[in-house]
Amino acid sequence: MTGDGRVVHHDHRPARAGVVAAWPDWLPADVRESVEAAGIPAPWSHQRELADLVHSGRHAAICTATASGKTLAYLLPVMAATASSQPSLGVAVSQRRNRIVTRRQHTAIYLSPTKALAHDQYRAARELGPAGWRVGTLDGDSDQAERRFARDHADFVLTNPDMLHLSVLPQHSRWAGLLGSLRYVVVDEAHRYRGVFGAQVAQVLRRLRRVCAHYGAEPTFVLASATATDAGVSGGLLVGEPVVEVVGADGSPRPARDLLLWQPTDSVAGDAAEVMGRLVDEGRQTITFIGSRTQSELVAQRAAEKVRSGARVASYRSGYLAVDRRELEAGLQTGGLTGVAATNALELGVDVSGMDAVVIAGFPGTMASLWQQAGRAGRRDRDALVVVMAGDDPRDQYLLAHPDLVLSAPVERTVLHPDNPHVLGPHLAAAAQEMPLGSADERWFGPTMPGLAEAAAAQGVLRRRGDQWFWTRPDRAVDRISLRSMGSGAIQIVEHETGRVIGQVDPGAADRTVHPGAVYLHQGDQWLVDQYLPGQLQALVRPARPMYWTQPVQVNDLEVVRVAKTQPFGDDGVRLHLGDVRNSGQVIGYLRRDERTGAVWDQTPLDLPERSMVTRSMWWTIPEGVSARAGLSGMRLGAAAHAAEHTAIGLMGLFAPCDRWDIGGLSTALHPDTGECTIFVHDGTPGGAGFAERGFEAARDWLAATRERLATCACEAGCPACVVSPKCGNGNQMLDKDGALALVTAMLA
Repeated sequence: MTGDGRVVHHDHRPARAGVVAAWPDWLPADVRESVEAAGIPAPWSHQRELADLVHSGRHAAICTATASGKTLAYLLPVMAATASSQPSLGVAVSQRRNRIVTRRQHTAIYLSPTKALAHDQYRAARELGPAGWRVGTLDGDSDQAERRFARDHADFVLTNPDMLHLSVLPQHSRWAGLLGSLRYVVVDEAHRYRGVFGAQVAQVLRRLRRVCAHYGAEPTFVLASATATDAGVSGGLLVGEPVVEVVGADGSPRPARDLLLWQPTDSVAGDAAEVMGRLVDEGRQTITFIGSRTQSELVAQRAAEKVRSGARVASYRSGYLAVDRRELEAGLQTGGLTGVAATNALELGVDVSGMDAVVIAGFPGTMASLWQQAGRAGRRDRDALVVVMAGDDPRDQYLLAHPDLVLSAPVERTVLHPDNPHVLGPHLAAAAQEMPLGSADERWFGPTMPGLAEAAAAQGVLRRRGDQWFWTRPDRAVDRISLRSMGSGAIQIVEHETGRVIGQVDPGAADRTVHPGAVYLHQGDQWLVDQYLPGQLQALVRPARPMYWTQPVQVNDLEVVRVAKTQPFGDDGVRLHLGDVRNSGQVIGYLRRDERTGAVWDQTPLDLPERSMVTRSMWWTIPEGVSARAGLSGMRLGAAAHAAEHTAIGLMGLFAPCDRWDIGGLSTALHPDTGECTIFVHDGTPGGAGFAERGFEAARDWLAATRERLATCACEAGCPACVVSPKCGNGNQMLDKDGALALVTAMLA
């Protein structure tokens, strides 16, 4: 495959030997014997280093490669405390004040962002732990018996932040046995907790620590990530500490790896299906990662059509029901499934006994995700093949022209703002329902807590009595908080005729994906949306084969609410701003596009409500003299700014850990609030997620990369690799590539 003309760069990484350490003296004999019986004669150096830190009671993060053995590193102190007949603790229990007496001496909680990863870790714990170690899982698929076991008996509970938020903390008195004896909290795949999701989870962890302290427990936190930069600071923000210790020197062996950068001649989906089909036919177990749910279904379908060996190929994405997910995961485990096209729902560490190859169909949004996906190949000492295919996106094409950015650049810093008032305010209400809030709770929620609690009291959400705030409403505060969005409650996709739930979608994306007339794909089947009922959290669908797919058409408007920072961007009057904006958007229709060619058939109007939010934005203002120097005015200036905005948004992921779906933009030749030509790039969630701030900080390098992409793209008038955006609300009308290059050049002069 390295000789294929579509390969534009080939990087070979040789194999590396591991660095072995001795078992720590504090490790109980029964734990050591159990681990050795599982085929591990000694730990790697980084496993020993992390285990010693965590055992001594220090919050720590481990940032070593995928398949480097992070699981054993944090399980050593966890098993020493919770699985041994003679527990070993680095911090004396007597130092933990007000600890309640429970039937369980010590407990631990493991948190992952996905159910699949938690179930995989359950298998690892059963393989490594001593006999009699009580390990339980707790997630949305758990039945009542499993939940009771986790609550009343388990020493080690594997769950996710959603279950802590919705089930454990609101009923903490029923979980007092677990929480009052909690010694460790493991936060796996910590780099995934970024943006609004990261801020939400950070507040859940603060609520957890507050409730544990009420019962006399002070758990030590250990964070794990294969890809993290500045993990000490970002980990501290996540768990509510100034900083955490970091273990980053990887002592594990690694197999040889060949990484190919690939320029598709067909579409990226078409080439991905071709390559996966070829690899599967060669007997190589292969995962193809692709960003779109729809495309994962189509790639799996097309790859299966190309396979001649009879090997099984399927798709895997979020939104599947539990029985579907478990069947697919079992197929990967046993080898019965040779090829899978997946969204990042399968990115996070499900142990499939090593994949022979990984195909990454389009840059996944962040370097962290890229290396997380690439690390799935070559596990367990098997050599790896990774094929990274460039998509029709400015960022992908820029990276293909700069292989050093793929191979040598560090992963992005995690952007995390836990003090976002749109996030913190609702969590204060949830905390007040768990226990009354008081001034001492600034320890957990920071100095803005009293002001936000007072505001909640003024709105009738909380009630103040003396120096405390109480929740007095009959409903549950947590039901108003969705950790994975700024709304609440997923939209259920329901088969109209039978009432069967076939999937679900986040409410923030529902207007765009399950509007009336939308084509919804699920496990290779196409469904046509008959009715969209957001008030009932339902979309009613029927099976169909319409031979087209749908793309929403959206209009947006921005109003500047507050300017927080402004500074010159050069010496010619161009200025850079950061502040708050009110973004109003409405899905006004949808396009029908040919299933094979992507050509537009027609446009259908929709009558959906306008959605509005206040969020964080950065923006450039360009005075008339600068645009005149670029030869631009009137409608052509607007088209140039529009094209420059698209290209800049497409490249934002090089400078902040986001992709174009996390942010939005608006550009105009004359904005009423600025009086000048203006290009806005804003966060996609209420209150902001930190991406706009990062864009403000990196604005010059970011705009320089935008100029380079415009100048080097080989197309004549614009294409998806430069100015055409898959999420443009007006269907990519009024774009001027040459004008955008002239405008950006003048801005940088």
